[in-house]
Amino acid sequence: MHFIGTDTKKGIVKRFKDYVSSGKAEFLTSVGIDFVFGRREGPYVWDATSGKRLINCHCNGGVFNLGHRNAKIVDALKKSLDELDIGNHHLISEQRAILAERLAELTPGDIRYTVFGVGGGEAIDLAIKLARGYTGKLNIISARGGYHGHTGLALATGDEQYRKPFGPNPPGFIQVPFGDIDALSRTVNKDTAAVIFETIPATYGIPIPPKDFYKNALELCRKNKALLIIDEVQTGLGRTGKLWAIEHFDVVPDIMVIGKGLSGGIYPISATCFRPEYESFFHANPFIHVSTFGGAEVGCPVALSVLEESSRPEFLEHVRSISSIFKKGFKGLKEKHPEILVGLRQLGLMMGIEMVNDQCGPIMSKTCYDHGILSVYANNDKRISQLLPPLIIDESTAEEIVERVDLALDDAKKILGL
Repeated sequence: MHFIGTDTKKGIVKRFKDYVSSGKAEFLTSVGIDFVFGRREGPYVWDATSGKRLINCHCNGGVFNLGHRNAKIVDALKKSLDELDIGNHHLISEQRAILAERLAELTPGDIRYTVFGVGGGEAIDLAIKLARGYTGKLNIISARGGYHGHTGLALATGDEQYRKPFGPNPPGFIQVPFGDIDALSRTVNKDTAAVIFETIPATYGIPIPPKDFYKNALELCRKNKALLIIDEVQTGLGRTGKLWAIEHFDVVPDIMVIGKGLSGGIYPISATCFRPEYESFFHANPFIHVSTFGGAEVGCPVALSVLEESSRPEFLEHVRSISSIFKKGFKGLKEKHPEILVGLRQLGLMMGIEMVNDQCGPIMSKTCYDHGILSVYANNDKRISQLLPPLIIDESTAEEIVERVDLALDDAKKILGL
């Protein structure tokens, strides 16, 4: 049985428009990016009908860290399907326990317990619920321009554009500029339950915070008996050259949220991981938070396989080695394209192409597409095009990406009249 290319492009787009999203179909068609995922392998995806090939430098924010249909991850799911199904979230689970134990071994410091979810937003919701439940306080401080998901409490921590159409924000949510420790110190107080940040905010354009930012943020939390929640949904699992981006800042958060890449691009799963003392809240209320499909037993071996691959020292060294190619390549691109290119924001393969104005990001999304690169601009800072290739790319693919970005910058300059 085949699933790809069962209809014409026109037919696929019409069906999607009629039954899934008319707005998305019309927008993507109007800008000439009516791409339909067909064959997919490693860093590449092909259009289902035209055969156009893209190097996936969007990766769904890290879902495809290990590439598309990674053989080891696919094999883990196939073997899992021989014995397992979803399981029952009300009962003790052998598979969830094995996966949580491995997470405890790999997460920073004394982080030990895990509650599983399906997506990052759900995992963020749980982190906020835990912070409020444990501290008995209301206020949650997040970064202006940040993004933590589209679900209830996660939505309340994010940028206004995503929540304003749905009414006023619930009480207790406060925002400060990202990376500004003085603003944070003026805001954290005895009523603060938690401070939550993406280690490196992708939707805000991948700004790299000062080296001491998280250390100082944690000290502020300690002084005010608040919790520090770190969102590693996009930055985790090797993206920055360390298993967790927060390791670059020598800080152990109270709660750490993992998602996207934990799925291996094959089976959705997320994790809210926290220090042992906070488990006391769930000890007294063991059924106060449940997720029917969170930590589905059939998906746990998939996530375990992702962890084993992503934590290998050789794998992380590969990420760091490949990142140096981009650093060198963009130094040359900046010299060649000073009219448009400001530089590359980079920590490992967590990268953002910084340009001169808000028109650049949307235009680069199209010109990159035209030159075989799937790259999406940062919606909360449209000067930035996200560049998030799979972590498994080799040197020649990295060099090819730089070459194609070079051509995309040429076209973007022409469109902008630069």
